[in-house]
Amino acid sequence: MAVILGSGDFTYEHVNDWHKLPGDAKLIETPGVAVDATDHVYAFSRNPEHPVMVFDPDGNFVRGFGKGVFGNRTHGILIAPDGSVFCVDDGIHTITKWTQDGELLMTIGESGVSTEKWKGAPFNRPTHAAVSKHTGHIYITDGYGNFRVHKYTAEGEHVMSWGEPGIDPGQFLRPHNIIVDDDDRVIVADREAHRIQVFDTDGKVTDVWNNIHLPNGMTVGPDGNIYVGELPGMTAEDPTPPGMGHRISILSPKGELLARFGNPDEGTEPGYFIAPHGMGVDSKGNIYVGEVSFTIRGGRMDPPTELRSFSKLIKQS
Repeated sequence: MAVILGSGDFTYEHVNDWHKLPGDAKLIETPGVAVDATDHVYAFSRNPEHPVMVFDPDGNFVRGFGKGVFGNRTHGILIAPDGSVFCVDDGIHTITKWTQDGELLMTIGESGVSTEKWKGAPFNRPTHAAVSKHTGHIYITDGYGNFRVHKYTAEGEHVMSWGEPGIDPGQFLRPHNIIVDDDDRVIVADREAHRIQVFDTDGKVTDVWNNIHLPNGMTVGPDGNIYVGELPGMTAEDPTPPGMGHRISILSPKGELLARFGNPDEGTEPGYFIAPHGMGVDSKGNIYVGEVSFTIRGGRMDPPTELRSFSKLIKQS
């Protein structure tokens, strides 16, 4: 029986096993998801043997790339306005730019080399990247070891940085994800502060959206709305407290809550989530959700068990 989530204009059928993995490949978990202009879906896994896997809209495997470049802490993936693919690995402190066929074009940061924690210089465990369609500037959240945003030219030259640890506007309590919308607003998921902050391209705060539980994954859909995956709280608890995360929220460009869905309890069956971390939306409004379900739950099981980490929400007409 189909499991339907949401209501009104935001109603979806939740499908677990829509994709077909190649051979004996495993995802382990899926921290990053992106969708290109042809509705091909890119899963950024934590399996170093199969880091980036590309699927067509029907879930058929098309190609993969990145073996030998990434570690086991892959984190964020982005399809830039020009179609190039940006991948962020917080374990080796790099941001890489690729063609869609898997040719490595550029690396920002030195693989395996981090700067001193909390000193502000790039990078100490970066989390995500976004690219302006107007200028080509690259914006990077240095989310785990710096609580900072860095701005780069399209060629990979550092321009400026902003932010510091704190909870005032303009400060960060783990900038975990970043997007740049059509109006060149730089939108940052400030995870542990339970908020999203909106900046201009020079790092000036223009808005703050509160009451979002640990915003983790984030993307702008073709409709201009912002799709947010929320992480569960108190993840050391088993089970996690009900109603605290493991859900999807859809916000208007002004930050108004349009829809929110997901069971109050965690789970792997359709209608439930464990740890939404990567978000993608295709041209039809279908949502693709990547989860760090092994880190949050499966790795704590005895024996450690790979759990569902990649699912599709099919938009209902």
